[in-house]
Amino acid sequence: MRRILIIDDEDDIREVAALSLEAIAGWHILTASSGTEGMTIAAAEQPDAIVMDVMMPEVDGPTTFGLMQKNPDICNIPVLLLTAKVQGVDQRRFANLGVAGVLFKPFDPLTLSQQIADALGWKD
Repeated sequence: MRRILIIDDEDDIREVAALSLEAIAGWHILTASSGTEGMTIAAAEQPDAIVMDVMMPEVDGPTTFGLMQKNPDICNIPVLLLTAKVQGVDQRRFANLGVAGVLFKPFDPLTLSQQIADALGWKD
């Protein structure tokens, strides 16, 4: 069973994403409300992938991703950024970070698991 960590400061986004990924894909979902909490959970739980919001208070998604890349315990976990920013310049900036992919808000709960699987090349 795949294990996904969702890092987002919005309770409703975490809840909708978690419910859809559990119900549709049967994945085990972990959640965190901040980048700092997410890094702690990622190190302890070693999820198969992380879906992380771009815009968060204190430490945003791109900054958190940069910190993750410096941590040998979690640097190999693929990260997908979740963003409402759909401008081309933002997409290029996120792609240049080295993340595994970018997902857009609002997302469709019925297709979110397939979007994640496609971005990560998961066939199962």
